[in-house]
Amino acid sequence: VQLQASGGGLVQAGGSLRLSCAASGPRFNTYIVGWFRQAPGKEREFVARIMWSGGSKSYSDSVKGRFTIFGDSVKNTVDLQMNNLKPEDTAVYYCASQRIGAGRFEYWGQGTQVTVSS
Repeated sequence: VQLQASGGGLVQAGGSLRLSCAASGPRFNTYIVGWFRQAPGKEREFVARIMWSGGSKSYSDSVKGRFTIFGDSVKNTVDLQMNNLKPEDTAVYYCASQRIGAGRFEYWGQGTQVTVSS
Protein backbone atom coordinates (compact mmCIF):
# COMPACT_ATOMS: atom_id res chain seq x y z
CA VAL A 1 0.00 0.00 0.00
CA GLN A 2 1.35 3.39 -0.95
CA LEU A 3 -0.17 6.51 0.54
CA GLN A 4 0.07 10.00 -0.89
CA ALA A 5 -0.87 12.98 1.28
CA SER A 6 -1.62 16.34 -0.28
CA GLY A 7 -3.35 19.62 0.37
CA GLY A 8 -1.08 21.30 2.86
CA GLY A 9 -0.17 24.94 2.70
CA LEU A 10 -0.03 28.27 4.46
CA VAL A 11 -3.20 29.72 5.94
CA GLN A 12 -4.08 32.42 8.41
CA ALA A 13 -5.53 31.58 11.80
CA GLY A 14 -9.24 30.94 11.50
CA GLY A 15 -8.90 29.66 7.98
CA SER A 16 -9.47 26.22 6.51
CA LEU A 17 -7.55 23.58 4.63
CA ARG A 18 -8.48 20.19 3.30
CA LEU A 19 -5.92 17.40 3.25
CA SER A 20 -6.35 14.33 1.11
CA CYS A 21 -4.82 10.88 1.43
CA ALA A 22 -4.86 8.74 -1.68
CA ALA A 23 -3.97 5.08 -1.67
CA SER A 24 -2.60 2.88 -4.36
CA GLY A 25 -3.10 -0.82 -3.89
CA PRO A 26 -5.87 -2.39 -1.81
CA ARG A 27 -8.95 -0.30 -1.34
CA PHE A 28 -9.46 1.48 1.95
CA ASN A 29 -12.67 -0.35 2.73
CA THR A 30 -10.79 -3.03 4.67
CA TYR A 31 -8.61 -0.59 6.56
CA ILE A 32 -8.46 1.92 9.34
CA VAL A 33 -7.08 5.21 8.04
CA GLY A 34 -5.70 7.89 10.26
CA TRP A 35 -4.13 11.31 10.22
CA PHE A 36 -1.22 12.21 12.47
CA ARG A 37 0.89 15.31 12.80
CA GLN A 38 4.33 16.26 14.02
CA ALA A 39 5.31 19.76 14.96
CA PRO A 40 8.97 20.84 15.14
CA GLY A 41 10.59 19.52 18.29
CA LYS A 42 7.55 17.48 19.26
CA GLU A 43 6.55 13.87 18.98
CA ARG A 44 4.12 12.71 16.36
CA GLU A 45 0.56 12.80 17.65
CA PHE A 46 -2.73 11.30 16.63
CA VAL A 47 -5.24 13.63 14.97
CA ALA A 48 -8.14 11.57 13.62
CA ARG A 49 -9.02 8.18 12.26
CA ILE A 50 -11.82 6.46 10.45
CA MET A 51 -12.74 2.82 10.43
CA TRP A 52 -14.05 2.37 6.96
CA SER A 53 -16.26 -0.54 7.81
CA GLY A 54 -19.06 0.95 9.86
CA GLY A 55 -17.81 4.51 9.54
CA SER A 56 -16.57 4.87 13.11
CA LYS A 57 -14.54 8.04 13.58
CA SER A 58 -12.43 9.38 16.41
CA TYR A 59 -10.55 12.63 17.00
CA SER A 60 -8.01 14.01 19.38
CA ASP A 61 -9.39 16.47 21.89
CA SER A 62 -7.32 19.26 20.38
CA VAL A 63 -9.10 19.07 17.02
CA LYS A 64 -12.55 17.82 17.98
CA GLY A 65 -15.23 20.09 16.61
CA ARG A 66 -12.86 21.73 14.12
CA PHE A 67 -11.59 18.84 12.00
CA THR A 68 -13.64 16.26 10.13
CA ILE A 69 -12.34 13.03 8.63
CA PHE A 70 -14.27 11.36 5.85
CA GLY A 71 -13.71 8.83 3.14
CA ASP A 72 -14.58 8.63 -0.53
CA SER A 73 -15.01 5.03 -1.58
CA VAL A 74 -15.07 5.90 -5.27
CA LYS A 75 -11.80 7.82 -5.23
CA ASN A 76 -10.28 5.60 -2.50
CA THR A 77 -9.25 8.66 -0.55
CA VAL A 78 -9.58 9.83 3.02
CA ASP A 79 -9.77 13.57 3.53
CA LEU A 80 -9.27 15.71 6.58
CA GLN A 81 -11.26 18.93 6.54
CA MET A 82 -9.64 21.39 8.92
CA ASN A 83 -11.60 24.47 9.95
CA ASN A 84 -10.87 27.28 12.37
CA LEU A 85 -7.17 26.54 12.18
CA LYS A 86 -4.92 27.75 14.96
CA PRO A 87 -1.16 28.45 14.96
CA GLU A 88 -0.72 25.38 17.18
CA ASP A 89 -2.04 23.24 14.32
CA THR A 90 1.17 23.97 12.42
CA ALA A 91 2.87 20.66 11.71
CA VAL A 92 3.67 18.09 9.08
CA TYR A 93 0.57 15.98 8.63
CA TYR A 94 0.81 12.30 7.77
CA CYS A 95 -1.81 9.83 6.73
CA ALA A 96 -1.47 6.22 7.69
CA SER A 97 -3.42 3.03 7.34
CA GLN A 98 -3.66 -0.36 8.92
CA ARG A 99 -5.49 -3.53 8.14
CA ILE A 100 -8.28 -4.11 10.59
CA GLY A 101 -6.86 -6.26 13.38
CA ALA A 102 -3.24 -5.35 12.69
CA GLY A 103 -2.94 -3.47 15.97
CA ARG A 104 -0.78 -0.68 14.64
CA PHE A 105 -0.60 1.65 11.67
CA GLU A 106 1.42 -0.20 9.04
CA TYR A 107 1.61 2.13 6.07
CA TRP A 108 2.56 5.80 6.08
CA GLY A 109 2.46 8.60 3.56
CA GLN A 110 5.22 11.13 3.10
CA GLY A 111 3.63 14.03 4.94
CA THR A 112 2.33 17.42 3.93
CA GLN A 113 3.19 20.70 5.65
CA VAL A 114 0.48 22.81 7.23
CA THR A 115 1.46 26.25 8.48
CA VAL A 116 -1.00 28.49 10.28
CA SER A 117 0.03 32.09 10.76
CA SER A 118 -1.28 34.22 13.58
